[in-house]
Amino acid sequence: MIRVAIVDDHALVRHGLEQLLSTVDDLEVVGTASDGADARALVAQVSPDVVLMDLDMPGLDGVAAAREVVQAHPDVRIVILTAFSERERVLAALDAGAIGYLLKDADPEELLAGVRAAARGESPLASRAATALVEARSVSAASGLTDREREILELVAGGLPNKLIARRLGIAEKTVKTHLTSAFRRIGVTDRTQAALWVARNGA
Repeated sequence: MIRVAIVDDHALVRHGLEQLLSTVDDLEVVGTASDGADARALVAQVSPDVVLMDLDMPGLDGVAAAREVVQAHPDVRIVILTAFSERERVLAALDAGAIGYLLKDADPEELLAGVRAAARGESPLASRAATALVEARSVSAASGLTDREREILELVAGGLPNKLIARRLGIAEKTVKTHLTSAFRRIGVTDRTQAALWVARNGA
């Protein structure tokens, strides 16, 4: 059973999402919150697997709330659910630690599939959000990468796991993870698959 928390400042949206998630057997709503500040307390209390987080909320917005939740509970997967698909919002949310970005006009099945994908550690992205990311991955972004980050990205694109990358480069596996985290942030991706696609399009 996938435990889901819902954070949205509109009661109708929270109720609608609860109703939708209650129609399937593998998802369970374990709590709701109406703003980012309440989200922090809710996650600490109910330990959800996935949080559906609105962006535009009074007080602590979705980006700030996502960052604080991920820092305090790194195993919790946050999926932004919003009406906004502008590149800056997408990048800010993913940079804050959100694993996925879905839009409120999504089909119900797309939303359910996104929650399940996030629970598996995948990165569900609405098509418009994915397009925004592709536009953000310009070659100029690559110029901000260090030589080591480029080297590691090329090996990731070649399908090597962190342990083999560390062995090949003669560095600690923890160091590989640190470089990858930095590289992912620079090029605007959140997982190895997206990084490999970025390398294929732009080169490292």
